[in-house]
Amino acid sequence: MADWLLLIPWNKIFTAACGCFFSDRNYIHKMEANLDDLHTTMEELKNGRDDLLRRVSIEEDKGLQQLAQVKGWISRVEIVESRFKDLLEDKSTETGRLCLFGFCSENCISSYNYGEKVMKNLEEVKELLSKKHFEVVAHKIPVPKVEEKNIHTTVGLYAMVEMAWKSLMNDEIRTLCLHGMGGVGKTTLLACINNKFVELESEFDVVIWVVVSKDFQLEGIQDQILGRLRLDKEWERETENKKASLINNNLKRKKFVLLLDDLWSEVDLNKIGVPPPTRENGAKIVFTKRSKEVSKYMKADMQIKVSCLSPDEAWELFRITVDDVILSSHEDIPALARIVAAKCHGLPLALIVIGEAMACKETIQEWHHAINVLNSPAGHKFPGMEERILLVLKFSYDSLKNGEIKLCFLYCSLFPEDFEIEKEKLIEYWICEGYINPNRYEDGGTNQGYDIIGLLVRAHLLIECELTTKVKMHYVIREMALWINSDFGKQQETICVKSGAHVRMIPNDINWEIVRQVSLISTQIEKISCSSKCSNLSTLLLPYNKLVNISVGFFLFMPKLVVLDLSTNMSLIELPEEISNLCSLQYLNLSSTGIKSLPGGMKKLRKLIYLNLEFSYKLESLVGISATLPNLQVLKLFYSNVCVDDILMEELQHMDHLKILTVTIDDAMILERIQGIDRLASSIRGLCLTNMSAPRVVLSTTALGGLQQLAILSCNISEIKMDWKSKERREVSPMEIHPSTSTSSPGFKQLSSVNIMKLVGPRDLSWLLFAQNLKSLHVGFSPEIEEIINKEKGSSITKEIAFGKLESLVIYKLPELKEICWNYRTLPNSRYFDVKDCPKLPEDIANFPMHAEE
Repeated sequence: MADWLLLIPWNKIFTAACGCFFSDRNYIHKMEANLDDLHTTMEELKNGRDDLLRRVSIEEDKGLQQLAQVKGWISRVEIVESRFKDLLEDKSTETGRLCLFGFCSENCISSYNYGEKVMKNLEEVKELLSKKHFEVVAHKIPVPKVEEKNIHTTVGLYAMVEMAWKSLMNDEIRTLCLHGMGGVGKTTLLACINNKFVELESEFDVVIWVVVSKDFQLEGIQDQILGRLRLDKEWERETENKKASLINNNLKRKKFVLLLDDLWSEVDLNKIGVPPPTRENGAKIVFTKRSKEVSKYMKADMQIKVSCLSPDEAWELFRITVDDVILSSHEDIPALARIVAAKCHGLPLALIVIGEAMACKETIQEWHHAINVLNSPAGHKFPGMEERILLVLKFSYDSLKNGEIKLCFLYCSLFPEDFEIEKEKLIEYWICEGYINPNRYEDGGTNQGYDIIGLLVRAHLLIECELTTKVKMHYVIREMALWINSDFGKQQETICVKSGAHVRMIPNDINWEIVRQVSLISTQIEKISCSSKCSNLSTLLLPYNKLVNISVGFFLFMPKLVVLDLSTNMSLIELPEEISNLCSLQYLNLSSTGIKSLPGGMKKLRKLIYLNLEFSYKLESLVGISATLPNLQVLKLFYSNVCVDDILMEELQHMDHLKILTVTIDDAMILERIQGIDRLASSIRGLCLTNMSAPRVVLSTTALGGLQQLAILSCNISEIKMDWKSKERREVSPMEIHPSTSTSSPGFKQLSSVNIMKLVGPRDLSWLLFAQNLKSLHVGFSPEIEEIINKEKGSSITKEIAFGKLESLVIYKLPELKEICWNYRTLPNSRYFDVKDCPKLPEDIANFPMHAEE
C-alpha cells in the first residue's frame, strides 16, 4: 500500500492545484481566453505569411532568390501553424473538463499541461507577428559556375573527349576549335567538355555556354552571356555597346570559360565584350563549327577534327538506339541491321535518327524494305531523313558563298556512293558546265576550281581521300545534295542518278524530254539503243561501263548537251556520225576506250573545247585535228597510242586556243623540239615517254614549268638530266606563256605524279628531287636501278627533305635496288607505302607494310 502511494506524482498535483488558484499565468483559468486570442493571432500571422509569400513570388519572377531569413521565418510559421492545429483537435476535450467557473478542472494535470501549450503557442505566434515586416525579401541569385548538360549518348567519343580536354588544360592553349561535318557529334563533344568543368568547379569562376546559330546577331550572343552572368534582367533593354561594357566589366574580373556552339562565321569577341583569353586571366574559349574557314579568323591555338565513328563504334551506337529486344526478335535481323547501320557511314546523327525509325521494326520484311529505300535514289524518303537529317545538313549548303559554289557542290552528287573523284577531272567538268571561270591559266579556272574544292573540304561537304588528288562525298551528304538537286524531292525527273546501280541497259524510267543531268557511272551498260528527244539534257555521264556500241539515233536530239563522258569503256571502238548533232558539246571524254579514230562528224562540234583521249590504246591517227577542232583548249593524249611526231607537232602549233596538253612521245629528238616551242611546252601537263632509246634525255624545268604528270615506260635511257637554268626568251604576250614557266628556283614545282616502268640504263633516280612537290611515285621492272635517291647526289640537288610531300610510294620488281632514300622511314606525308620483290633491300624495307601507318 505504501509503495502505491509513492507512485502518485504529488508534486505535479500540488503544482496544478496551486496553478488553479494562485499562479500568475493561471493556465487553466485563462485557457479559453488564450485559445480565443491564439485563434485571432494565428489568423493574423497566416495572413502576414501569405502576403510575404506573394512578395517573394514577385521577386523570384524577376530572377531573384528569397533571403534565408525570410525562408526561415516562413518555415517557423508552418511549424507553429501545425502545433496550433494539434491544439484545436484537443480543444473540446480540455475545455469540457473545466469546472468552478473555469478556475478548476476535472483533470487538473491534463488541463494544466494543455493550457501551458496554448500559452507558449500564443507567445510564439505573437513573436513571429512582431517580426513579419521585411523590407527586403529576396536577393540576386549567385551565378552557378557550371550548368550541367544532359547528354543522350557518348558512344565513340571517349577518346575524343580526353584528347580535347587534355589540349584545353594545356597552359599554352587558350582557344580550341572543334570542327566537323553536320551531325558528327560536335555539340555532344562540347557538352562533355562542359560537364567535365563540374569536376574543376573551384578552378574556374564561370563556364558559359552560347549557341551561336547560322543567322546569329551579336546582341543575341550578348543576351546569352548576360543571362548566365546576371539574372536580374536589368540589362535587357540596354544598347549593344552598353551590354558589351557590362560583359567586359564582369568577365575581366573572372577566370572564365566560353563555349560557343555552332559557329558559322567570324565572331568579333571584342564587340561582344569578351576579353581575350590570356595566360594572365586564365580564360579559355572553345568553339564548334562545320567549316575550317572560321578558325583562322578566330585565331584558334589548336584545331581538332571531329570525325565519323569507326564501324565498330557506329554499330554500337546503332545497336543501343534500336535496342537489343528488337535485334533479337528474329535471327536474321542483326545481319540486316548491320547493313542499315553501315549506310550511315559512321555519322552519329544518321545512326540515331535511322536507329530510332527502326526501333519498332520486328520483322525481316520491314528491315529489307528499309535497306531498299536507303539504297534507292529516293533515300531521302526514309522516315526522319528529311526533317531530322537533311535539313540539319542543309545549313552547311546554305552557308556556301554563292550560287556557283553551290552548283559545284551539287555536281559531286552525280558520282556513285563512295566514288573517289579526281580533282582535276572535277574542275574540268565545272569549267565546261560554265560554273567557274573558263580561263584555264593559273590565274583562272584551275586555281578557282582548287579553291572551291578546298572550301568544300573545309566545310566538310567533301572528304579528301587518302591520296589528296581525289575527293569523295559522305553518303548522307550525297543524299542531301541529291535531295536539293531534285528541288527537295519535288522534281526528281530533272536529275537522273543511277550510278553504281548495275542496270546493264539504259533505264526505261528516264523522262528524256525534261531530264537535265543523267549519271549512269559504273552501271555495266553494254549498249545504247534508245532514241529520244532530249531537249534539256546538258550532262550525260557514262564512264566505267561495258559499252560496245551506241545506236545511230541516240545523239540525234540533244541540242543542249554540254558534257559527254564515255571514258573507261574499253570495248567502245567507234562513235556514230550523228555525234555531229551535239552542237552545244564542250566536253568529250573518250579516255580508256577502244576508239580507233574520230568520226568525220566531229568537225561540226565547233564549241568543243575539251577532248580527252588518254589511254586510248587503239587510236590510230589525229591527222587534221587542228582543222577539225580548231577551238580546242584541252587535248589529252597521255598514255595514248598516238605519239607526237613532226606532223602532229605541226598540227598542235596551229591550234591557237590550246592551253592544256598531255602527250606521249617515243622520239628523243621530238622531245627536244617540243621543249623548244614555248607555247606548246608551257601547255604540257602530262608527259609520257615510251619506247624511247637515247644515251641522254634532257628535261627542262623552265620549258616544262607546268608539268604535273610524268611517265617513263619501256625506255632505254642511260642518263636523265634536268636543265633548270633560265633561258633568255623573246618578248611574248601574257596569253602566250603560262605564268608557271617563270621560276625563281630550280625544279618542277607542279610535278606531283611520276610513273617509271621498264626503264633500262640509270642506276639511280636522284633527279626526282627536282620534283620537290612530288606526291605519287611508282617504280617497277627496272633491272639496273640500285638507289632511288643517292644521298651524295641528292644533297647536291637540294637541302630540303627528300620526298617531303610524297604520299604514295610503290616499288616492285627492282632486283638490284639496295636503297630507297636515306629518310624513307620518316617521310612526313607518307600515306601509302608498298615494296615488293626487291631482294637486295634490307629486310625491314622489303617487308615494309602496305600502309605506312600500319
